[in-house]
Amino acid sequence: MPVQLSSPAVADLLPIAGVRIGVAEAGIRKANRKDLTVFLLDEGSAVGAVFTRNRYAAAPVQVCREHLASGQGVRALVINTGNANAGTGESGLADARQTCNALARSLGLHHEQVLPFSTGVIMEPLPMDRLLGGLPAALTSACSAQHDSGAQWLAAAQGIMTTDTLPKAASVSFELEGRALRATGIAKGAGMIRPNMATMLGFLATDAAVAPELMNELARRLADASFNRVTVDGDTSTNDSFVVIATGQAGHPPVTDLSSPSGRALLDALTPLAQRLAHAIVRDGEGATKFITIRVEGGRDTAECLRAAYSVAHSPLVKTAFFASDPNLGRILAAVGYAGIDDLDVGGIDLWLGDVHVVTRGGRHPKYREEDGQRVMKPAEIEVRIGLGRGTASDTVWTCDFSHEYVTINADYRS
Repeated sequence: MPVQLSSPAVADLLPIAGVRIGVAEAGIRKANRKDLTVFLLDEGSAVGAVFTRNRYAAAPVQVCREHLASGQGVRALVINTGNANAGTGESGLADARQTCNALARSLGLHHEQVLPFSTGVIMEPLPMDRLLGGLPAALTSACSAQHDSGAQWLAAAQGIMTTDTLPKAASVSFELEGRALRATGIAKGAGMIRPNMATMLGFLATDAAVAPELMNELARRLADASFNRVTVDGDTSTNDSFVVIATGQAGHPPVTDLSSPSGRALLDALTPLAQRLAHAIVRDGEGATKFITIRVEGGRDTAECLRAAYSVAHSPLVKTAFFASDPNLGRILAAVGYAGIDDLDVGGIDLWLGDVHVVTRGGRHPKYREEDGQRVMKPAEIEVRIGLGRGTASDTVWTCDFSHEYVTINADYRS
């Protein structure tokens, strides 16, 4: 069961002017499930994205990079679940390009104005007959659906799921340049989740106006504060993509600098939305029973804070101890010790578990009692705070525990 996460309500999801969404059942891997989604963007929309840093990037990721670099102006996205089109060589690239060509022909666009996305099983050929056969239904859905509610956003969130137990979607309203604006996002992911990025897809759209040349930086800044701060199991996928769309329909002067007052206001509005989606991935982590915040303080820079935080977050021994509510907290200290901070003085380390001060100056706090550790490890949400005692930098990572169910899900994934 997901950790304090519920399915989004249609009434809470805001439609975004300039975005139309269609969803179809193409039978790409399983029958009778939403598995093919198209986003149609009005002319003038600006798009930016960040992708996996895995060198084994899937075919659609490679094609997306090519199409974004062309500068043609993105007008459509096509997303399939059930098959990742990864590890498929030249034939996989040809399939991704054929998908873009087919959708572009239907819309009267250049093929480079279409971005393809896939998620699912790796190293299996994409069933092109089913995917192409499902495109007309997805387009009909996009053109005939009522787009004055969040229903299509919810349908899209359902249509990109793999091992997710719940769809992930959220919206926010905000003001910019005296105008009322909106943003809505969806994401998928539950396992093979690690920063840089994770087996995740994320799509966030706003009616804000943003200069096209700023969109990749906007996507990177949002990802760095959200999707690049979560981990479930330490595996970086082949297909990770996070796309940010600004349709410009709100009618204010475009944001041209993220450090300007309007740029900071935009980041302040969109960052919590991206974080909410990223947190939903962790809360729905495969087999997760606990949502864990790991905050490292007192580092010389954020890079070493993140090294320590991820070392703890990726440790199977730490994660299984959290599942068992077992305050075997020496495992946390061990993970900090092998994080790769070569000149770390362990005599300066402090550790808190919730409100309990466990370690001071590298050793057990004299007032720490094991029953206090057990008490704060039982809730579904836990905060770990680590002080390195070396400086003023800090950073935060969000993760979950490892349960028996994680093994079960991943042992049965292809069946």
